[in-house]
Amino acid sequence: MKAKKFLTPKQQFILQQTLKTSNNPQLQQHCLMLLLRNEGKTYQEIAKFLDRSYRTVAYWCAHGDPDNLETLLDRRSQGNYRKVTPEYKRLLFQAASKSPVSFGYKSSRWTNNKLAQHLASITGILISSCQIGNILRQGEKLDVLL
Repeated sequence: MKAKKFLTPKQQFILQQTLKTSNNPQLQQHCLMLLLRNEGKTYQEIAKFLDRSYRTVAYWCAHGDPDNLETLLDRRSQGNYRKVTPEYKRLLFQAASKSPVSFGYKSSRWTNNKLAQHLASITGILISSCQIGNILRQGEKLDVLL
């Protein structure tokens, strides 16, 4: 990408408006990186000014397309959607409050792993046993608060 004045006036305007109106701090910072680069600032200067690493600045300046703001969004969390629904939680608390024997299991105590497998067979949603423990702890905290 050219170092100075590579943005068209329209691209500059769109990036400036996004910088002013966006609620996403990462998007704002990535727009600012492109705008600063357009003013002739080096990657080092931008990195120091924004307190970011040189590699981060270089990445977003090289991969960010001012004509497509979607390219300025961080895609790492794109697949990280919430699997656990309120219905799933209801079923989890319901199952945890009963004995596994009542569901046809041999053991008399639930483990987080067994709960995860049991709910996966009912809902088709498989989550880790650690996540089951986190949800149960959150439920306990809610019971204490209520």
